[in-house]
Amino acid sequence: MSERPRPRVSALTASAAPSPGPGPACRRRRGFLTSGSAAGAALLLDLRRANAAIVAAVRVWPSEDYTRVTIELDEAIDHTHFTMGQPDRVVVDLPGITVDAALRDLVAKVVPSDPYIERVRMGQFNPETMRLVFDLKQRVKPQVFTLDPVGPYRHRLVIDLYPSQPPDGIDLLIAQLEAAAIMRGIAAGDDPGVVGATPANRTPALTASASGPNAPRRRKTPVTRLITVALDPGHGGEDPGAIGPRGTREKDVVLAISARVKAKLEQEANYRVFLTRDRDFYVPLSTRVSKARAVNADLFVSVHADAFTRPAARGSSVFVLSDRGASSVEARWLANRENRADKIGGVSLKTRNREAARMLMSMMTASQIRDSTRLGDIMLARLGDVGDLHKPRVEQAGFAVLKAPDIPSILIETAFISNPQEEMKLRNPRHQDRIAEAIATGIRDYFRKHPPAARNRLI
Repeated sequence: MSERPRPRVSALTASAAPSPGPGPACRRRRGFLTSGSAAGAALLLDLRRANAAIVAAVRVWPSEDYTRVTIELDEAIDHTHFTMGQPDRVVVDLPGITVDAALRDLVAKVVPSDPYIERVRMGQFNPETMRLVFDLKQRVKPQVFTLDPVGPYRHRLVIDLYPSQPPDGIDLLIAQLEAAAIMRGIAAGDDPGVVGATPANRTPALTASASGPNAPRRRKTPVTRLITVALDPGHGGEDPGAIGPRGTREKDVVLAISARVKAKLEQEANYRVFLTRDRDFYVPLSTRVSKARAVNADLFVSVHADAFTRPAARGSSVFVLSDRGASSVEARWLANRENRADKIGGVSLKTRNREAARMLMSMMTASQIRDSTRLGDIMLARLGDVGDLHKPRVEQAGFAVLKAPDIPSILIETAFISNPQEEMKLRNPRHQDRIAEAIATGIRDYFRKHPPAARNRLI
């Protein structure tokens, strides 16, 4: 059977309007091509609709890193895309799809705060092809790919809009520090002032305020070594993580806990904390590791609240990397489940470079695992002060996010969200705060016993 021919992509005008097709019977309307023969066009569209793929849902995930647009369908489809300038646009042509109510919902899902998308337009480019036009706020490098059905999702078309000039990891860290400092100043009724670092020296000049709106500002005790902690809230965006019996989503709980840990650590002048994600979007597993390395992290802590096949499973766990095998059946099961996140969250395999591949596949050094285990032992003791422990010792498994060769790395399962009692605790902000305090205290304890090597000195 011969392959169905792809529609020809016409040269566009500056307004992204397609060129007219051959013959005088074509005209433009609202920037998209329609047939001059109403009866002929209606017949062709009816025939297409009879066999068209059905759009089940559309989702938009804006973030500073990138904006993701997902179109979920009942069957796989072809697609083509290209970019245009003056103004910047991304055009995606989708044969076998017609504009319907589900697809039109995409227009309303674009929010004004989206860093990349100004608006979305759509129309029937020709009887066989629907066209999406993304009007942009800045130039992007689009990645458009499809995902096979996995988990709760059917076929997905993913449109990732990355900035043409990716932001520097240190600059992102500085922006997070400044935002947190401003919010602390507002909460205290203080003038936020100029708090944080400038990109010129990449060193946060942290200040602190005494309590009360009229209290004088004072500089904290000078420090000569900044400790950078990378906190990794698991899952996000398309990947909700584990879901509890009451519908609590892992991705929401761990983001809330991680934000609390960040706030607690940054009360001290010598700590700066970087979140691999600070809102609801998906970060590929290898990118989480590379983000930590980009900010020269001294520590990597991935925060989770997973599920198990038995609802009775309960308690906190701490994992470090294993280059030989999992320390238990449950550890292997959890590692395999977490490592599936890229299939659910959605990653274009074409974008994985050799460095990321080597990072994920290389064997870790004994030094990294030794330091991670030291941290894990301390963290497990602190978590035991808050609630039950699932296992009394640090476990090992091949978690992809623990494979930074030069950063001590642990993965914390704060509790089993599949356990109804523990799910209720995880939903409670007070319990979230107790977990966050245990994690922050464990990190402080670790660095008191094992000070980091001398680097990143303040000037």
